[in-house]
Amino acid sequence: MLELENYLARARDARAAADAAKLDNVREQCLRAEEAWLSMARRVERLAVMQERNEAAKAAERAHAAAN
Repeated sequence: MLELENYLARARDARAAADAAKLDNVREQCLRAEEAWLSMARRVERLAVMQERNEAAKAAERAHAAAN
């Protein structure tokens, strides 16, 4: 989950930069960057959940096959 942590850290950095920005256009750019990083983090989380489900399903299939 190093990738997820990296995306979340980048989002925090972008939020901090937005909070510190004096110019509206810079603040808006930083907020867009934050949202992009958070979107990537959510995608990584969904992928991890799907991979866990797939692995569990494959393990169940192997157990079922071994029992028969």
